[in-house]
Amino acid sequence: MRFVSYLRDGKVRHGRLEDDETIAELGDGDLQALVERGLPNHDGPQRTVPLGAVELRAPLQRPGKLLAAAANYQDHVTETGGDPLDKTRLSPRLFLKPPTSIVGPGAVIPLPEVSHEIDWEAELAVVIGRPARNVAADDALEYVAGYMASNDVSARSMDYGFERDTDDKAVWFFDWLAGKWCDGFAPLGPWLLSADEAGDPQAIPVRLDVNGVTKQHGSTKDMIFTVAELIAHASRLMTLEPGDVILTGTPSGVGAATGEYLRAGDEMTVDLGPLGTLRNTVA
Repeated sequence: MRFVSYLRDGKVRHGRLEDDETIAELGDGDLQALVERGLPNHDGPQRTVPLGAVELRAPLQRPGKLLAAAANYQDHVTETGGDPLDKTRLSPRLFLKPPTSIVGPGAVIPLPEVSHEIDWEAELAVVIGRPARNVAADDALEYVAGYMASNDVSARSMDYGFERDTDDKAVWFFDWLAGKWCDGFAPLGPWLLSADEAGDPQAIPVRLDVNGVTKQHGSTKDMIFTVAELIAHASRLMTLEPGDVILTGTPSGVGAATGEYLRAGDEMTVDLGPLGTLRNTVA
């Protein structure tokens, strides 16, 4: 089943896509409460509304945690100058993005003043469906509510507004984490596909176009750490709760590999097959 959050009559609501044109409205607010109750949901709709009459928003707008995996595709690691990784000798690399970075399909992403090297990263997003702590990888997919398309927008350089002191390197460093935190840097959507319909999360195509030109074309089968392994690892570090989101890394084709970055007016299109197409422009 496909679930969406949207704006109708000035209020955020959520519902189930009955087809490509109709939403069965299920309640107020985004999908958080529905995820907490458990997907799929067969409750009778309050009403049905045309998809074209509402404005889609991010399925989950304020998750308790928005985690992201860095360097989780071998071809992405090597395209940016890194050495091949041996997963038997390391653990997944996770970082946090703030909820203020989340926007929905069609939203305009503001180019930040702190960087002129804004990049794209098409990714599979995983939504946790029930509390998970110290789960085994073999059991981890049982804790998934569903999946979304996402874009881990990234600032590859940072300007903090002070002059570099070449004699004091301790106050100047390449802060790639801060480059992940800007407003609008985590587009999600257009819908949440329930785990029972998504099937194998390691068999999902990942594609990103900029202004109609394909930049990334890969598959989740090429992840270094699988979705199950990422969940298991994260659950060793913290309790994962319903509605938490994990971005699972990006394949090759990012702008940093060629020095090509986003400019005002560019449109990014993320296509993850059954998870839908996520479009955002930058301005």
